[in-house]
Amino acid sequence: MARATTGRIHHKRHKKVLKDVKGFIGGRRRLFRTAKDARRKALQHSYIDRRRKKRDMRGLWIVRIGIASKMFGLSYSKLIAGLKKTNIEINRKMLADIAVRDITAFKMIVEKVK
Repeated sequence: MARATTGRIHHKRHKKVLKDVKGFIGGRRRLFRTAKDARRKALQHSYIDRRRKKRDMRGLWIVRIGIASKMFGLSYSKLIAGLKKTNIEINRKMLADIAVRDITAFKMIVEKVK
């Protein structure tokens, strides 16, 4: 009776991992053991960076709003505090977009806050 091996299963798993690391450099692309570790690390980084991207975008919006509000003689913190006092509910993403694309509308918002 022939000896049963798991060659086909191992080959399939190796092909799957090596397909995922296509584009990596050196042994991280060619050697299974190294590629397996590189793939695991890459997946960890992609998970972490999806959250970091949200953090970075919020920072960018704040910088854009701060610069635009300084053009009209108001600091970022005073603008946000004024928006809360006047019950203008607009999030930072939309406010930054208005500041970049439509400066006259942003000026009207700043005037209401003042």
